[in-house]
Amino acid sequence: MTHVQQPANPSHAKIYLVRHGETEWSLSGQHTGRTDVALTARGEDEARSLEPALRAIRLDHVLTSPAQRARQTCTLAGLGQAAEIEPDLAEWDYGDYEGRLSVDIRKERPGWTVYRDGCPGGETADDVSSRADRLITRLRSLSGNIVVFSHGQFCCSLAVRWIGLPVVNGQHFQLGTASFSVLAFNPSHPGVPVIAHWNSSP
Repeated sequence: MTHVQQPANPSHAKIYLVRHGETEWSLSGQHTGRTDVALTARGEDEARSLEPALRAIRLDHVLTSPAQRARQTCTLAGLGQAAEIEPDLAEWDYGDYEGRLSVDIRKERPGWTVYRDGCPGGETADDVSSRADRLITRLRSLSGNIVVFSHGQFCCSLAVRWIGLPVVNGQHFQLGTASFSVLAFNPSHPGVPVIAHWNSSP
């Protein structure tokens, strides 16, 4: 298991984790990895509704997935001009399962879950775990408050790796569109990573 770098002042570090707004595929439940779908009109409204909450936070770094849906959410939330593209914030690469529904995949592979079994032609759980750890190392090297715009299943994977659990535990987490969560450190036990807030809607 990869060990990720601790920040100089861990009790002060906060990561605001934002999932993108609604898309046609998030609405239908289709796995959306590398397909670059845009937000729906409702998704755009969801993204705009994030702006007041984010405006109230002093943000020192803004990072976004390269996907259109994440960048749109970032821009509509009022942070587009400050954003830096971070490739490691991309959603899982679903490979052969791109655009498919979990219920249909399980007809062929009973009990399948992406967090344990990965995707043929795409990323494995180990691939995503390594990517999340690499990103966490970068995030912990930054100072101040950081907001990241990413995707549902990668955000869940990132959160469990933040607290040192295997990616398979991501199956126990759920995120709504345009939700935000907070990854931080326990102020009473500096250096102990915690999920301080989860799946809040604007």
